[in-house]
Amino acid sequence: MSKHYFSKTEHSFWYKIKQISLPFVFVILSIASIGILMLYSAANGEWDPWASTQLVHLSIALVAFIIVTFIDTHFWYKCAYLLYAFALILLLAVEIKGYIGMGAQRWIKIGVLNIQPSEIMRVAVILAIARYYHNVHIHQARYIATLIVPLILCLIPVALVMRQPDLGTALIILSVGVALVFLSGAAKRLFVGASVMIAASIPIAWHFLRPYQKERILTFLDPERDPLGTGYHIIQSKIALGSGGLTGKGFLEGSQSHLNFLPEKQTDFIFTMLSEEFGFIGGASVIFLYFLIIAYGYKVGLTATTQFSRLTALGMTTGFFCYVFINMAMVMGILPVVGEPLPLLSYGGASLVTTFISLGFIMNARTHDKV
Repeated sequence: MSKHYFSKTEHSFWYKIKQISLPFVFVILSIASIGILMLYSAANGEWDPWASTQLVHLSIALVAFIIVTFIDTHFWYKCAYLLYAFALILLLAVEIKGYIGMGAQRWIKIGVLNIQPSEIMRVAVILAIARYYHNVHIHQARYIATLIVPLILCLIPVALVMRQPDLGTALIILSVGVALVFLSGAAKRLFVGASVMIAASIPIAWHFLRPYQKERILTFLDPERDPLGTGYHIIQSKIALGSGGLTGKGFLEGSQSHLNFLPEKQTDFIFTMLSEEFGFIGGASVIFLYFLIIAYGYKVGLTATTQFSRLTALGMTTGFFCYVFINMAMVMGILPVVGEPLPLLSYGGASLVTTFISLGFIMNARTHDKV
């Protein structure tokens, strides 16, 4: 693909309004609404403490989505490196002044706000790599020397996030970075060589994992080795998933979740609770809604006319897909439990706002692609 530059043509505000895909917005809000209903169920039919707070988070996320959608693409292009630097400073600040929650040092307090810098970085790193490749010709992208900058942009935050420790988010940032390098036209032989090196380094990497991370992997391989300890989460999740059957036990009727057998039902295992109450049909319906978002995101990215818009949309969509896949595979026992929330559905302000911002960049690529 040849190098593209931004057009100088300007469109009116109403033109941009017409470019917004209402079905896309409807699907996003549908999943978020289902999430609020499930949080209401998780609290045994009470709005507090999760559902009411999530409504506030949703209102903030919508504002963020609108802002990102309507601000001109030139602005995001010019600010890409600045946003990356800001996110990197926050990650470094976590190392110095971050506070510990749930056994991990991932947050930093700024005034009344509790900020999770890794959430900001997973957006900023996509914008930074997209800006870099916007000025790289397709033929230059095949050279090894061209990979130095995107590798640095990706590996520094990955190393900092792993120190928190947050292996799941670090792997997602790395996966999205690698995907963007591939989509930018890097030689396929480089990925083959890297895959061989990664496979060969697994025995060495095992010794650098923390004890709880090793336990998660061993439990994934054999959940029954510690059914009341590290294997408890996944065993209870599988019981809840299976007990839902085809149509589920009914709203507010999930025994595993409401009798508190299912841990972290408002965050990591919210899809399990949904499947228990609404069965295979309910779970498959939500998966289909996620599929619509992902398919639309890739369509926007693949049809964009500028490299920056193209890579931004593809990167945001790939990141969204990774979070959905990892969470669902985790609760089904296909992957080890890594503690990643399900986008739009799980409780959490930082995750919800960041997800809406990511989806806003997909819509921005559509509304401003020819601006």
